[in-house]
Amino acid sequence: MLPPTITKNYIVGLIAIAGLLWACTGGGRKEAHLIEYWSSNNGGEIQFSKWAVERWKQQHPGKPVKYQPVPEGQSSEEIIMAAVVAGTTPDIYSNLWQGLVEFYSRSGVLVALDTLNGFMEYIHERCDSATVAEITSSDGHIYQVPWKINPIMTIYNKQLLRQTGLDEMPAAYSDYLRAARSFRKDTDSDGYVDQWFGNTSVKLAWYQRLFNFYALYLAASGGMPLVKDGRANFNNEHAVEVFRFLQELYRENYFSKQVESAGQDLFIAGRFASKWTGPWEIEYLEKFKRPGFEYDFAPMPVPDGHQGPVFTYCDPKNIVVFNTCKNPQAAFDFIRSMTDPEADLHFLRTTRQLPRRKDLDNWPGFKDFFAGNPQMSAFARQARYVRGADNSEALIEVFDIISQEYEACVLYQTKTPERAVADAERAVNVLLRSKE
Repeated sequence: MLPPTITKNYIVGLIAIAGLLWACTGGGRKEAHLIEYWSSNNGGEIQFSKWAVERWKQQHPGKPVKYQPVPEGQSSEEIIMAAVVAGTTPDIYSNLWQGLVEFYSRSGVLVALDTLNGFMEYIHERCDSATVAEITSSDGHIYQVPWKINPIMTIYNKQLLRQTGLDEMPAAYSDYLRAARSFRKDTDSDGYVDQWFGNTSVKLAWYQRLFNFYALYLAASGGMPLVKDGRANFNNEHAVEVFRFLQELYRENYFSKQVESAGQDLFIAGRFASKWTGPWEIEYLEKFKRPGFEYDFAPMPVPDGHQGPVFTYCDPKNIVVFNTCKNPQAAFDFIRSMTDPEADLHFLRTTRQLPRRKDLDNWPGFKDFFAGNPQMSAFARQARYVRGADNSEALIEVFDIISQEYEACVLYQTKTPERAVADAERAVNVLLRSKE
């Protein structure tokens, strides 16, 4: 992810990367191919992308596609920004965080896909109206194709949860806290706590709030945006309840502040009874869990009295076409091919990530996959109730402000939830006014 502020050293670094990209691509000269496509450098996505390009080649032998993963660097986002600076962007990029699309569209470097033949029919066939509204930019155009999601849910250790007398993860805050209290009493009788009811990142990097505060806020609020009509939209009972819930989890030592090391998984080790994570956890657990280890997934916890479906953050990465593309219509034709039902099923099998397609859990072609992968079914059902990121060019800075108040209120307990949320709202509105 991009840093919250653009520093002098950061700009110098981008220029250096841009120079390397310029040199490696022959000064921006296009080779003899119709379109150039970059994916993420995730192994499963590389495998899928090669399959999609080869499939396209067989169906369209006269329309070659040059493919490569995004070049290695500190982060793919920095590489893409450097490519923008150098004028060496690919035609298609399939790993752009949804929260950055508004920044790039306002910078004038993306193609408005809704101006291409067949796009609106395609997008309404693929996505429900809520998703289409979510990806529509402030100028009324659509610059992105929703592609893949990883909904955030609660994973829990079934054996440890049974210590509280429960077979399923409690849904409401009060029940969740009651179970956490019971679990702590069962595990710290000697005065030393080496097991916690849960864990979530205590790192202050802005993007960590996507997987705790933001996912909980969406669950509590029914999917409300943080930013609306150019102003902060989160100074409400939902954000306050989320901060209070998290504050109590740390105040009572129900959640650990321990940071996991690269060589130790404390969930598998039985040190954490639960955590908030995505479907990527399944393949990892199936590979490394010990014999007899049982786990399951549940929606994010919600305030007492919550009505309606439980939403969550879906960690969306989307497909864009850069304006360096000489043939945007051909680029869209390839995108349509790599996101048709056959391709989406292959993507699902190859990467264990979910395509962002409406009625995913009921799509006839996917039923056999979910029948054979029941843990993935929970995420497919959750995919009906997800949100991505708001259309704000300052969204990273918004999350950075929220993260600072999270630190003061939740981790250090120096502010009330009401004060922390109000202070965040004030700072965000100052920020957004400066962008006008």
